[in-house]
Amino acid sequence: MPVLASHRKPRTKVRTTTPAVGFTTAALASVTLLSTQSATAAPAEPKPAIEDVQKKVDELYRQAGSATQQYNRAKAASTAQRTKVDTLLSDVAKRTEKINEARRELGAFAAEQYRTGGIAPTATFFLADDPQAYFDQSRLMSRSTERQQKAVDDFRTQQAAASKKRAEAVQSLESLTETQTTLRSSKQKVQNKLTEARSLLAKLTAEEKARLAELERKKEAEAKEKAERLAARQAAEAKEREEREAAEKKAREEAAKESGGDSGSGSGSGTGTGTSPGSGTGTDTGTGTDGSYASKAQKVLDFARAQIGKPYVWGASGPASYDCSGLTQAAWREAGVTLPRTTWDQVKVGTRVATSDLQPGDLVFFYDDISHVGIYKGDGMMIHAPKPGANVREESIYYMPIYGSVRPA
Repeated sequence: MPVLASHRKPRTKVRTTTPAVGFTTAALASVTLLSTQSATAAPAEPKPAIEDVQKKVDELYRQAGSATQQYNRAKAASTAQRTKVDTLLSDVAKRTEKINEARRELGAFAAEQYRTGGIAPTATFFLADDPQAYFDQSRLMSRSTERQQKAVDDFRTQQAAASKKRAEAVQSLESLTETQTTLRSSKQKVQNKLTEARSLLAKLTAEEKARLAELERKKEAEAKEKAERLAARQAAEAKEREEREAAEKKAREEAAKESGGDSGSGSGSGTGTGTSPGSGTGTDTGTGTDGSYASKAQKVLDFARAQIGKPYVWGASGPASYDCSGLTQAAWREAGVTLPRTTWDQVKVGTRVATSDLQPGDLVFFYDDISHVGIYKGDGMMIHAPKPGANVREESIYYMPIYGSVRPA
């Protein structure tokens, strides 16, 4: 029977369009997230005012100056400690050689005793061919024994002394290690402060840099005006002092003439001559002291002026560059006066003086931490090595807050 064909109508596929729910949901979530972030994001930090930048940079330079003094102190201590260690090690070597000499002498005595053998004195006496020769030899042996004992004592003394010096050397080496650690730490601190200051300045626009320069000029002008007022006040006081001294001198001379007039012409001349130099000498004594200081100060200032234009470099003490205390130390060395290396120690040298009584050559210190120093040149001005990036220059002492002043000699 033939197979019948199927009369079932084929099923037609219906294609339905379903929205991409996953994609749409993700997109909506992203938009929502972005909106939320935009709404809650913290506002950009406002750029600091140029005045604040100036204060911050000045403070960083001050901190770097203080760290520089720490570095200078550690470096000076390290140098001194190294010298002490070298001296101790040299001493230990010499004492060790003395120990070796004593040891060789003891060895010679021991070898001699071994060769003679330890025979008892009584047996030696009876076996001797000549009793008198025995007694002579006995006396020699007695003196030999004394030398041996002295050699033993010397050996022990040298050994104890060497041991003591060796212990001192070890302790000094430990101190040197600690000082060198402080030196490295201070150096890193300086570098960090300077890097931070340079970073702040590098972020400024050209307009901001111009504004900062204008602020610096204003600060310098105000400081110079204060210096001029000090100079005028000092000049007025000096003039008043000269007039007073001239009046006192004239009064003394008139008194001398009156007292000498009763003695006659010749005697009066002699008395007047004797009194006049006497009063003159009294004035010259005071002037002599001032003159001695003035001559030293002149050498100091001549040296300092010759360094103007050389760069500030922290930790430097010349001759190509200086930091502040390196310059003052080198300048006063020219006048035969040795100053310590740091501002903290220099401020303790000499006599403290008020700002109104400053004389050329005096040292002026700045900031509460005494981290800067300059050389007073008169008229309210100083010569100093200011800060990194600047050169040795003249400047008003009022450019920075004054701590105090000293007269080194």
